[in-house]
Amino acid sequence: MVYDRILVRYGELSIKGKNRKIFKNALHRAIRFKLKPFAALTFEITRDRFYIILNGVDANVVSEKLNEVFGLQSYSLAAKTENDIDAIKKLALEVITEQYPGPTTFKVETKRADKSFFMQSGDISRSVGGHLLANTHNLIVNVHQPDMILNIEVRREGSFVMAGRVKGLGGFPVGSSGKGLLMISGGIDSPVAGYLLQKRGVEIEAIHFASPPYTSERSLQKVVDLLKKVAVYAATGEIKLHIVPFTKLQEAIHQHMPDHYEMTIMRRMMYRIAEGVAKNHDIMVLANGESLGQVASQTLASMNAINAVTAMPIIRPVATYDKLEIIDVAQKIDTYETSILPFEDCCTIFVPKSPATHPTQALCEQYEAMVDFTDLIADCIKQVETRIISIVEMEETLAEIDALL
Repeated sequence: MVYDRILVRYGELSIKGKNRKIFKNALHRAIRFKLKPFAALTFEITRDRFYIILNGVDANVVSEKLNEVFGLQSYSLAAKTENDIDAIKKLALEVITEQYPGPTTFKVETKRADKSFFMQSGDISRSVGGHLLANTHNLIVNVHQPDMILNIEVRREGSFVMAGRVKGLGGFPVGSSGKGLLMISGGIDSPVAGYLLQKRGVEIEAIHFASPPYTSERSLQKVVDLLKKVAVYAATGEIKLHIVPFTKLQEAIHQHMPDHYEMTIMRRMMYRIAEGVAKNHDIMVLANGESLGQVASQTLASMNAINAVTAMPIIRPVATYDKLEIIDVAQKIDTYETSILPFEDCCTIFVPKSPATHPTQALCEQYEAMVDFTDLIADCIKQVETRIISIVEMEETLAEIDALL
């Protein structure tokens, strides 16, 4: 293969002003961590470019890993040569012949970052285009809607030839926006919310409410399997899962609270517990997979009554998505088939026949005053079990990776 490197473009990171270096370092760190299994790879960093030098590693395998990293606008397979027009034309011919052996329409676009180079950008494009037409039989110029665009960049460190670009995931590097605690039940919505949170740079930890014997080990394993799918996009390949023993508190709610308010009260208790766990782990926000109006606990009135128990910000990444849009993302990130496995979670047991869709905070407080839940809530927080859900085992520590940046 003629390509010897991959050029990574930063996307949204370019608008970060004085904080740009922080975001770029987070992205470089994530890329290095993701590509750690490929020991032959090396990296070159310039002011506005990040190059992955392949050194014989299969570019397609590396590309698959880059498709799991947030913060990339796009990337291109590239080949480098000296700043000489004949060398550029020779390399361009090799690139386009290898990648497009069949009939193809094309155009050449040149960016001359090195202003000391003797030719203007347009002249370079015309010279290279003419050379390609003279030495091939399958190429046709189309400057308006070409099948492919051959990009040439002339920079001080050398000239680079690229045929096309691959769109990245975009967003911000995971961890660059702080930490959030994702409430995950095992359904379709919450893993999608976790994916979208990471896209905005949020490092997620997860909290799951388990109510054995009403919920089974298979139900918990389902959550673990879902988090492994979501952890693919984590900067470190792992997510902390905080498992709450919820049985006693949920039984007390079921026994003492009015049937139609049971779901609302349960959600209020979950938020209190989640806030306590978040504070114990220096987490700044809560998050969940609630979609507005999807079920009784997700009406505006319900959200208002439930939110009242916590002062922590709550992010709902899929709040405005309809179910089909959520399913589309779930299928994209490969969580859908796991999410629809028929294992009970705590939200599907003790389900009232007619849950309140317009609960009020005043009635919630009135009903909760009938029972002292304080110790039960404290016990849930105290007895949380924390597991590390990981998809990789790395010998090199993050500190060692940081030292390379």
